[in-house]
Amino acid sequence: MNLETIRWRRTLGTLAAVTSLGAVVGSVQLVTDTFTPPVSDLSRLGLRSWVLPGIWLAASVALPCGLVTVLAWRRSRRLGAAAVAAGLLLAVELAVQIPFVGLDPLQAVMGTVAVLLVGFGMAAHGNATGPRDRAAKYVESPS
Repeated sequence: MNLETIRWRRTLGTLAAVTSLGAVVGSVQLVTDTFTPPVSDLSRLGLRSWVLPGIWLAASVALPCGLVTVLAWRRSRRLGAAAVAAGLLLAVELAVQIPFVGLDPLQAVMGTVAVLLVGFGMAAHGNATGPRDRAAKYVESPS
């Protein structure tokens, strides 16, 4: 299998790494109550601190994007599926937070990142076998 043919592998790995790093920083800020929205935003959930949302951010964005980064670096054939999953989890994270903290320009940026993760992931998944492997299917073997 020729995994060098996965287009955008470096771009996908870099995008996932930056997203993961940002989510780690955001998680730490939420858990330590640094630069957080008002706690009153969480009253509908019955929460009195941002600790649980910080853990949720780490689990739903930082870890999946970190995994995509590692898979891109290792040239894994699972890169595409992992990127699609990470993009979908990021989209869920955004959909969950909007009703509680409202709309913010950062959500539009992160929504774009989610779309890019899914798009690049689908492209990587479609190219995981490489053109030589696909072409070999159509070449008859000598009898």
